Amino acid sequence: MGEGNLKKTPLHPLYSVRPGVKMVDFGGWDMPVQFANGILAEHKAVREKVGLFDVSHMGEITVKGPEALIFLDRLVTNRIAGAGIGQCIYSPMCREDGGTVDDLLVYVMGKDDYLLVVNASNTDKDFDWITGQLKAFGFDARAVNVSAQWAQLALQGPDAVKLLTPFVKDLNPGDVKYYTHAGTVKVAGIDVLLSRTGYTGEDGFELYCAAADAAALWKVLEDAGAEPCGLGARDVLRLEARLPLYGHELKDDISPLEAGIGFFVKLDKEDFNGKKVMAAQKENGIPRRVYGLEMTQAGVAREGYEVFPSGAADGSEALGKVTSGGRSPIRESFIALALLKRGSVKIGDNVEVEIRGKRKSAVIVKTPFYKRG
Repeated sequence: MGEGNLKKTPLHPLYSVRPGVKMVDFGGWDMPVQFANGILAEHKAVREKVGLFDVSHMGEITVKGPEALIFLDRLVTNRIAGAGIGQCIYSPMCREDGGTVDDLLVYVMGKDDYLLVVNASNTDKDFDWITGQLKAFGFDARAVNVSAQWAQLALQGPDAVKLLTPFVKDLNPGDVKYYTHAGTVKVAGIDVLLSRTGYTGEDGFELYCAAADAAALWKVLEDAGAEPCGLGARDVLRLEARLPLYGHELKDDISPLEAGIGFFVKLDKEDFNGKKVMAAQKENGIPRRVYGLEMTQAGVAREGYEVFPSGAADGSEALGKVTSGGRSPIRESFIALALLKRGSVKIGDNVEVEIRGKRKSAVIVKTPFYKRG
């Protein structure tokens, strides 16, 4: 896609012309991969203080109606029934064959009223899937793609509560529990849907506002000391926290069980897309699973690189492939996630990653690579 055809968030004009910012094509969006201070400084800010991300490229879809709840429980793998107003529920959304359409957040906004936050590159695909499923099931509910109306900012890091508190009236942000939302509140006089969620492994908030208010909200938070951060730091942060990225650890041909997020698959629900296949996987043995590995020899394990048993002869069969990799500033080493044959390795085993035709040593390690607190 040409640069002129890339989609732009409401915040794009605010930062895209700044000296030192590097912009990239991310799923058809012109997004900052890093700001002037660089990825390491941004990573450090989020782990030690507070960082600010533009995630307005994410998609928002409302599902409302008398049968919205039973529809969503049929649509996604996690349990929505029983969740109270204000809860945020993470869930994969699968096909009947167990492959993952996307992973998303379900915000319980009210009785018969839900907001789905989906991955940016999947928004159109997800909306088509959801409306198609609604038609197929015949439930009395309606889905609307409202993505163009919203901007989304992520304020992440141990100082997020401290920074945000002076700007919020009638609410202490610190009282908002993890994976809940406070509904619409005023932040510096701007209407914001405030949730204590994020994708960095740190404490923090995600703030949804009208697209027209995004620049003003960003300026308030940046002026208060939040470090602007790009997609590069976000990817390293989520990798350290072992958070799956769609298109890598989750795909159309990778089930949530294989991705290692089976906690979010409620096989005791009456029915949902992919239940039969995943129940069989669990009963008969999940064929693959995502493992963590750390390089013990110089080399970067990138997506698609094959992983072999240590000392395996040339021509031997690979155990699987790397799904994500990069350098961890926290561990000061190169780390990766890899989808390997289940049972082929265990924590502490040595393996080799084929990097540009050469086998480099690595070890299977426990994940997450980093956990706050």
